Amino acid sequence: MERKTRGNVLNQVTNGKQFRFPSVPQGTRRARHWETRFGARDFGGFQDCFFRDRPMDTARIAVVGAGVVGLSTAVCISKLVPRCFVTVISDKFTPDTTSDVAAGMLIPHTYPEGLLCLPFHHDRKFPEVSPAMLNHTPIHKQKQWFRETFNHLFAIANSAEAGDAGVHLVSGWQIFQSTPTEEVPFWADVVLGFRKMTEAELKKFPQYVFGQAFTTLKCECPAYLPWLEKRIKGSGGWTLTRRIEDLWELHPSFDIVVNCSGLGSRQLAGDSKIFPVRGQVLQVQAPWVEHFIRDGSGLTYIYPGTSHVTLGGTRQKGDWNLSPDAENSREILSRCCALEPSLHGACNIREKVGLRPYRPGVRLQTELLARGGQRLPVVHHYGHGSGGISVHWGTALEAARLVSECVHALRTPIPKSKL
Repeated sequence: MERKTRGNVLNQVTNGKQFRFPSVPQGTRRARHWETRFGARDFGGFQDCFFRDRPMDTARIAVVGAGVVGLSTAVCISKLVPRCFVTVISDKFTPDTTSDVAAGMLIPHTYPEGLLCLPFHHDRKFPEVSPAMLNHTPIHKQKQWFRETFNHLFAIANSAEAGDAGVHLVSGWQIFQSTPTEEVPFWADVVLGFRKMTEAELKKFPQYVFGQAFTTLKCECPAYLPWLEKRIKGSGGWTLTRRIEDLWELHPSFDIVVNCSGLGSRQLAGDSKIFPVRGQVLQVQAPWVEHFIRDGSGLTYIYPGTSHVTLGGTRQKGDWNLSPDAENSREILSRCCALEPSLHGACNIREKVGLRPYRPGVRLQTELLARGGQRLPVVHHYGHGSGGISVHWGTALEAARLVSECVHALRTPIPKSKL
């Protein structure tokens, strides 16, 4: 196993495997990214090496998945859960995640069939799943997640970290070919300066009869994900490049597993309800485009960023194809040029494809895996579809609270029966 680090190294052999550690002064942190291909049966060596010299009550937490949901969850856990050690494990890190393809605009998407979010009891009894527990996500919960995410990113946008994190404000219009049922959406008081478009503004879009003008945030994941990784490592966490085939292989090396694997949950959680919705976008050079334009259907959009303008998109249910489609690209460019004719002059067109992890509702739930008398608490956090960027910090805070409850339960002694 090769470690990416500088300086002297010390060799240690565990379970027949050779690991390389840096020689660092006591009290400083080790470099924290590893690449490994060893199998599940060798994870004991990982446990011995990574958790050496840790206090006995340190909660060892594995977060599976390194997209925006996984990394933000790892950061929230590090902040909210005392005496924990977080390791992010994924076969893909930025720039190779689905999140890297996302346009990153904070405009909420609703979850029509709800959220699975169950309480965790402190008597060390983990809740079981039943269909009756599936509830519609209340609007106030969706708004809470969006507000928490907006406030988190707005603070970054107003800080010296804004450039490194890839977070900035952008103003523009959402336009409709017919007047929507709700002219003022539930999130209107979260974004900045929300108002109805004037007749003069609508003249720019002759095929549209109604519009909303507001300022929101754009979170560019190719910069934001490395920024989150830096926070994880700064708090003492690790990242590990490895493909997980079964969540149980993380037992007993970890006390708690957080499943943020997105579409990988079809295998890891046996969840047939999650499916891909293919999204293809174009990234173009058009620096004169400074305002976002979004069709109310969410299918056609123009999102200016710091280095390029993102043009979208497609919404192809059940399509696993990650190769760009030339016909899709022509359609996207045609639709976007109809909204902003100046895009005919755009250059350096690049095609990007990502698979959105859609589900009838976000799964945010604690489950207990059990085999042969052994148990492993798992917090599931996946299924955000195309709305992940807009609510990622709010749902990550929710997942971190579930992890905190798991940690409390594991640290609470089981009372002995009185004979």
